[in-house]
Amino acid sequence: MLRAAMSIPANIVEGTGHQSTREFIRFLRIASGSASELEYHLLLAKDFGTISESEFRSLSSQAQQVRKMLYGLASRLSDKEQSRRMTP
Repeated sequence: MLRAAMSIPANIVEGTGHQSTREFIRFLRIASGSASELEYHLLLAKDFGTISESEFRSLSSQAQQVRKMLYGLASRLSDKEQSRRMTP
């Protein structure tokens, strides 16, 4: 869980180091995948009794919010990139 959770901001930071918006978007999508992986690990932790149902709901909700924010940012950047390409 820790590796998946730490991978989210690490991929965002790594993406900001690239020159192109397209590369940054790619790293945002990778970060989103890490958020999905974290949700899976949380589900396993709940099923194994490592965390309670209420902890699972709270943490899973937070992971989903992060994924939605990443998707929103990637979509907005992608739209801007496409409109910039279309403008002569």
